[in-house]
Amino acid sequence: QQRRCQLQELKGKKAITKDGRSVLIYANVGSLYEVELALENDAEGIGLFRSEFLYMQSRGGFPGEQTQFEAYRHAAELCGERPLVIRTLDIGGDKALPYMDFGHEENPFLGWRAIRVSLSMQDVFRTQLRALLRASVFGNLRIMFPMITSVWEVQEIKRICRNIRAELAEEGVPMADKVELGIMIETPAAVMMSAELAREVDFFSVGTNDLTQYTLAVDRQGVGLDRFFDAHHPAVLRMIRMAAENAHKAGIWIGICGELGADAELTETFLSMGIDELSVSPSAVLPLRSAIRSIDTTTLAPLEL
Repeated sequence: QQRRCQLQELKGKKAITKDGRSVLIYANVGSLYEVELALENDAEGIGLFRSEFLYMQSRGGFPGEQTQFEAYRHAAELCGERPLVIRTLDIGGDKALPYMDFGHEENPFLGWRAIRVSLSMQDVFRTQLRALLRASVFGNLRIMFPMITSVWEVQEIKRICRNIRAELAEEGVPMADKVELGIMIETPAAVMMSAELAREVDFFSVGTNDLTQYTLAVDRQGVGLDRFFDAHHPAVLRMIRMAAENAHKAGIWIGICGELGADAELTETFLSMGIDELSVSPSAVLPLRSAIRSIDTTTLAPLEL
C-alpha cells in the first residue's frame, strides 16, 4: 500500500533520470477501455493501440469504415494532445478471424499475416486507412504498420496513403495536415534494412516479442522451448541497438512496444542505446517512471554486447 501511494505521487511528473535524460513512457492497449486505464495511470501517450479488437468483435465480416472511424475518433479524443499510435490490422500467426479463411499454413508465423494481409486485401486496408485519416483531425493520431521486411512495402503503403488523402480531400473530408507514419521493427530484415527504412518513415517501434522469435528461430509459444527463448540474448539486443543507431542517424525517434519495454533488468541498457520511448502495459507505467527517475546515466558502464 505504501508503494502504491509512492507511485501515485509520480502522476504529473516526467520520466527524467537524475542527470536530466528524458524518456517518454507510453502504454500498450487493445481496447477503448484500456485507453482510459492507461490515461488513469498517467501514460504520456499510447504507443501501441492494437486495432485487431475491432475486427475480432465484428460479426459477419470486416468492420466498416464508419465503425472504425468512431472508435479511432473516440480514442483520439480521449488522448487529446497526447500521441496515439494506432497499429493497422495485425492478424495471422496466432491470431485468426472467424470470417477469414487463411487456409492451411505449415508455418503461420512465416506466412500470410500483418502487412502482408493488408497489401493483399487492399479494399480492407483502404477502409482502415480512410477511417484513420478521418479520425486524425480529432487528436494527435499516428499510424504504425506491422511486420515490415522491405523498403518496397513501405513505399507501397505511402502510395496508398497519398491516394486516400487525395480522395478524402476531393470529398471535402477534413484530415490532419500531418500524420506521422511509422513501422514495427520486429524482423531481422527490418533491422538490417533500418538505415534505408528510416529514410521512409517518421518513427520506429520495436516489437521485441516477434523480433526475439525471428532472430533466435524459436517459436515463442512452443512447448518446452522456454530456455531457448531468451529475450536478453546478445543478438536481440544488438538488433535493437542497430535499429536505434540508424533511426537517430536519420533524425527519427524510436520506441519499444514489446514486453521487454517493462523489463527492469534492461531499462539501463535501453537508456544507453538512446531509446526515446518505452510503451508498456498501463499498470507498468508508474513503476517504470519510478525506475527511470532513480537512474544516473553518467554512471552507466559502456554498453558491451
